[in-house]
Amino acid sequence: MTKRSDTDFLRNQSGRSQSRDIWNVAVDEYAQGFLKRRDLLKYATLLGLTGFAASRGLFTSGARAATTGGTVRVGLGQPTKAIDPVSVTDPASIGVISQVGEYLILDDPKDGLQPKLALSWEADETAKRWTFKLRPGVKFHDGRTVTARDVAASFERLVDPASGSSALSAYKGILSKGGAKVVDDETVAFDLDGPNSNFPFYVSSDVYNAVILPADYAGDFEKNFNGTGPFKLDSFRPKQGASFVRNTDYWGDKALPDRVEIKFFDDEQAQVLALQAGQLDVIPSTPRLELSIDGNPNFKLLSVQASSHDQVHLRTDQAPFTDKRIRRALALTIDREAVVKGLLKGRAVVGNDTPFAPIFPSADPSVPQRKQDIAEAKRLLGEAGVPNGFPVTLTTERAYDIPDYAVLIQNFAKKAGIDIKLNVLPQDAYYGSATFGSSPWLDSNLGITDFGHRGTPDIFLNATLKSSGAWNAAHFNDPAYDALLSDYGKARDLQAQRLAAGKIQNLLLDETPLIISYFSQYSRIVSSKVEGVRFTAISHLLLDRVSFV
Repeated sequence: MTKRSDTDFLRNQSGRSQSRDIWNVAVDEYAQGFLKRRDLLKYATLLGLTGFAASRGLFTSGARAATTGGTVRVGLGQPTKAIDPVSVTDPASIGVISQVGEYLILDDPKDGLQPKLALSWEADETAKRWTFKLRPGVKFHDGRTVTARDVAASFERLVDPASGSSALSAYKGILSKGGAKVVDDETVAFDLDGPNSNFPFYVSSDVYNAVILPADYAGDFEKNFNGTGPFKLDSFRPKQGASFVRNTDYWGDKALPDRVEIKFFDDEQAQVLALQAGQLDVIPSTPRLELSIDGNPNFKLLSVQASSHDQVHLRTDQAPFTDKRIRRALALTIDREAVVKGLLKGRAVVGNDTPFAPIFPSADPSVPQRKQDIAEAKRLLGEAGVPNGFPVTLTTERAYDIPDYAVLIQNFAKKAGIDIKLNVLPQDAYYGSATFGSSPWLDSNLGITDFGHRGTPDIFLNATLKSSGAWNAAHFNDPAYDALLSDYGKARDLQAQRLAAGKIQNLLLDETPLIISYFSQYSRIVSSKVEGVRFTAISHLLLDRVSFV
């Protein structure tokens, strides 16, 4: 099929009037070379054209037939508190919940939005009301059938300030209490706080708390791990681990492994030792652990590109960063290529001080890339009245590669005369209560915070940069930005989104409330004896297709 005839075929695929114009603009972008075919099909799922995407092979893995049976053995860190989908934040708990809990939609790293408990979805003309059709006949592990009442209650719970939900910041300004409504037993509607063309991401695995739970869920998840997933609980041992068995009543393809055994570790080095001893099949990855298996044919490193990043915030309401010239000067000291190649061993892509990762189709690639320029940094400092630089404290968390990144920033800044003192805190101390006024994260003058992957930049744009954002550690308050963010949310096609995104990207480069110098890959270390390990960059661990070789 020629590209022209292919384009004509694609143009005729939207049967719903409210989607046709949007879809046709996306097809135009594909025809003009601005959008790859797979990204176009991913966009089809965003619009709810799930049947068409499936017909073009988007939801088929193409994997060889695999044998069933066996036990997958997984090492994870210690959960930080009781495992509860509503309040979960740590990677270990997300990995455990992945075995039993499911979402309306899975944001797959390869294929984008895939229907799970939702079969299809569509927006009205305003993109303010979204309607989701549910998969019929799905059962919770306790035997009850999933209905729209359970789905609506799951989201009402997440947006209720009294529930202890960790998703409140993600939904702030997007979905409020009372917004999730039962239409009929198999249909749920969401009335949003404002138009949002990317809302399907907000009910997907991108918001890892959005697991569908029974309407009468009482917060006792560890008692029975009652979900809808391909595995169900066998036993749970706090501080030690958990085991799961194949769910023979699962609505989809039954899991290949008989069992999943998860063991919790206090020390990451102990995980790699257990892997090397043949006691584990899958563990999380860090650059330090990767050195232990480098060149060893018994292990393999699996990676997915992500929008994960370590965000440097600069308090725009406190000296010395009230002057945007000083903020830009610090950003210009960083050698981004050196950070990616050295610190991250090439497993990242260069960032441009905005949350628009290159993997987002809406990012405007024409925006100039910021690079290290010490001479320009010194010129800006001189213009701002601090030609000899200034002292400042950088506060951050003792986690992942962040302390090493902080040292790199410290050394880069010295070249322009900026004297950075490091204040590296334990994670719990750094985040504090995660509220303004009682959190070094949100209150520090200069800081570095890790942000996990999302399939759309919306959550980053709203939570970390909007004037009322719950994660706005830069205390950035710019009406022009807030207005552009509203334009971006209302945009109904990629062309309009990219236009708004370009304006946001240029504004943030000028103002520089944040420094985002890279977007990381997310990796797992796996035994060469297993195939079919899948995962998301937000720590979901999908083991139902695992087989042994």
